[in-house]
Amino acid sequence: MKVLLRKRIRKLGTIGDVVEVKPGYARNYLLPYGIAMIPSEINLKRIEKEKEAYLAQLAREKEELRDKAELISGKEVTITARANETGHLYGSIGPAQIAYAMNEIGISISPNEIKLSEPIQQLDRYDVTVELEEDITATIHVWIVAMHEPGMEDEQVSSTDDAGKDESSKGADSIPEEES
Repeated sequence: MKVLLRKRIRKLGTIGDVVEVKPGYARNYLLPYGIAMIPSEINLKRIEKEKEAYLAQLAREKEELRDKAELISGKEVTITARANETGHLYGSIGPAQIAYAMNEIGISISPNEIKLSEPIQQLDRYDVTVELEEDITATIHVWIVAMHEPGMEDEQVSSTDDAGKDESSKGADSIPEEES
């Protein structure tokens, strides 16, 4: 079924394009939500005016995205994570954590804009691509460093020391005796 697009749909077309889609997609989504209309001479003329305004707005938005790409390109962000002795993370770092870290330094990025081939699972420095638009990308540098947990060594030592004590002296709420 041929429809005339009133809005840009990624990987389908832009405003004013006449595209071929499956009838169910047109009937159930594109036509009821006003995203497309049946192509006719009247509708084609009406869309031409909307297309001019859309192209002007699109040019402004692309320029803003290019400026944003220049701003974020080359930025570095550090994410701390728990890891074992060999540098393998206990979890993984994905787009949401990277976007959060970028937002923390004042750069607003959506997790959907961050492109990772697979989640990060190792301590290291990674070059991550941020795709703001299909043809506008930037590269940021993400450092994954080990989280130092103070007292972790103390916990391991105290757990081995508890083995020799009797049951009455163990407990999270036991209070040390005061010296007189």
